[in-house]
Amino acid sequence: MKQCVVTDKAPAAVGPYSQAVWAGDFLYCSGQIPLDPATGALVGSTAREQAIQVLENVEGVLASQGLSMGHVVKATVFATDMKYFPEVNEVYAAKFTADPPARSFVQVAGLPKGALVEIEVVAWRG
Repeated sequence: MKQCVVTDKAPAAVGPYSQAVWAGDFLYCSGQIPLDPATGALVGSTAREQAIQVLENVEGVLASQGLSMGHVVKATVFATDMKYFPEVNEVYAAKFTADPPARSFVQVAGLPKGALVEIEVVAWRG
């Protein structure tokens, strides 16, 4: 059964998509960019600062469903430049301290609202 998620614990969708969608025991979370959930404003000018906000937004979506970062089984990190890998990786490692999920890190030509970093995750409540 498919169930769409809407929460104020993360920024509202900036397009025609759901913040996350349940499919059975898996929660597919849309990519989060560094927007302040309260204002919708872009947060941070560095990849590190933006990664912190992005992961807070991911945690917000997960928490709204009774999940934590420990439930994440797959993550995809999008960055506008591979030079951001070390600083994003440092922030990421602080959030996934034990049994980190599978992950891809991809350089892209651009991200919504001029963000430097976007992260999407898949979580499992099993």
